[in-house]
Amino acid sequence: MIHGNKIVPVFCSLAALTWMTGCVVRPYGGVAVEAPPPPAVTVEVVAPDYYVWDGFEYVGVVGGRYYYLGPRNVWIACEPFRLARFQDWERFHPDWRNHAIRNERYRNDNHGHDHDRDRDHGDEH
Repeated sequence: MIHGNKIVPVFCSLAALTWMTGCVVRPYGGVAVEAPPPPAVTVEVVAPDYYVWDGFEYVGVVGGRYYYLGPRNVWIACEPFRLARFQDWERFHPDWRNHAIRNERYRNDNHGHDHDRDRDHGDEH
């Protein structure tokens, strides 16, 4: 590294490699700091067995969490404002589960794969 009119050596020790992610010693000298790769993304794919129209969107429950039917027919976890709106609606419709729609149509994940296609329903037994 050049600092003013002096050349200052820059070293990347094994300790620095341990503490500094992305420290790379290049062939023929030189040290570079490279950005680490982005973390892996895990996507949870869910589809409620039953859902209901609350006047704004379709909402269903999976494992105690509320989901709405989003773009491309993907079920997305309700943000706080959606959950509050649905719970307000739910106060006036406490029996909504008795009138809910069985989810046979909106079971696709975000790649268009049908959730039911790979399940063994035991129909042939």
